[in-house]
Amino acid sequence: MSTAQQVPDILSPEFAKNPYPAYQAMRKNAPLFWHEATQSWIISRYEDVERVFKDKGSQFTTDNYDWQIEPVHGKTILQLSGREHSVRRALVAPAFRGSDLQEKFLPVIERNSRELIDTFRHTGSVDLVADYATRFPVNVIADMLGLDKSDHARFHGWYTTVIAFLGNLAGDAEVAAAGERTRVEFAEYMIPIIQERRNNLGDDLLSALCAAEVDGVRMSDEDIKAFCSLLLAAGGETTDKAIASIFANLLMHPEQLEAVRQDRTLIARAFAETLRHTPPVHMIMRQSATDVEVTGGTIPSGATVTCLIGSANRDEQRYSEPDRFDIFRDDLTTTTAFSAAADHLSFALGRHFCVGALLAKAEVEIGVGQLLDAMPDVRLAEGFDPVEQGVFTRGPQALPVRFTPVTA
Repeated sequence: MSTAQQVPDILSPEFAKNPYPAYQAMRKNAPLFWHEATQSWIISRYEDVERVFKDKGSQFTTDNYDWQIEPVHGKTILQLSGREHSVRRALVAPAFRGSDLQEKFLPVIERNSRELIDTFRHTGSVDLVADYATRFPVNVIADMLGLDKSDHARFHGWYTTVIAFLGNLAGDAEVAAAGERTRVEFAEYMIPIIQERRNNLGDDLLSALCAAEVDGVRMSDEDIKAFCSLLLAAGGETTDKAIASIFANLLMHPEQLEAVRQDRTLIARAFAETLRHTPPVHMIMRQSATDVEVTGGTIPSGATVTCLIGSANRDEQRYSEPDRFDIFRDDLTTTTAFSAAADHLSFALGRHFCVGALLAKAEVEIGVGQLLDAMPDVRLAEGFDPVEQGVFTRGPQALPVRFTPVTA
């Protein structure tokens, strides 16, 4: 078993600037170690993280979410197990796959992307983070739920605060307090809307959640509020960073950008490779249910386990030249990249595989396609280096680009 002294600390400025060399050192020298500041065991190899995610609850649970997520969202589907989890998932999943996604929500995605692009398509320049990526997924979710998009600033403020809470590895008291205030504010906003919607069902996702019933079980107002809070934070932050990262990666690899521009079916490959190479979420926690042997030693029962997705996705034992961004690599299967059989670990795996994966794929395919139509010669602003920021979640904080305006 290794000690944290052998690798850069995950809370250090050095790690925040560029975690990938640290990940490599962890995989090689410290595949399992105790991290005192976060009170967790850290694992970094693909085979170990994959095993944790695929476990059905006999060795690893999501009990850690009782303290990690519940204070900001309320009790969510992520904390459930067994039949309770399967029924709740059956209540929410239909909206994120199949005919509901195709017929109800693809037009919502297309419209929201187009409306944002229309604000800058004639200008010749845009910051793809500030003016598109941070706004697009939140607008889509608000529209899907039938909420007022004029409240966008509040939604964005809430999910930014929630993500800060979830990534508060250093235990900053002010960040924790802000997250808990957000739970109260969001409940005060959402519960009256949920109650009104129950009496006036429409064709939106919130109405579908209000009306959904499986095996005689329906979602309470609190269940729906917690799911909406989770959807806003998880769906907003991850898709936001994914879109920014796709463009950053492609702009740094012009030949791959040109290939995607010429063949839009490659957008899915670019998304899958971005999820592997520069995932929006770099770490997810679980809790051990028993003593568990992993590479490097034993995780004791009842311990918090920090699974480093950002490291596992670059494991040289799993991927050829893992630090190279390559949408054409043959060790990443695009056909399964957005399912529980994915090769990468960015949506997790198993029973807690991301329920919104296909929604994210639809948003990225539509958004990236429309952006390439509006900016056929898109290029980075002169002298700009698209540096990633963040530890828990990570992505470019700005992405200024230039292009020749397309006249209608």
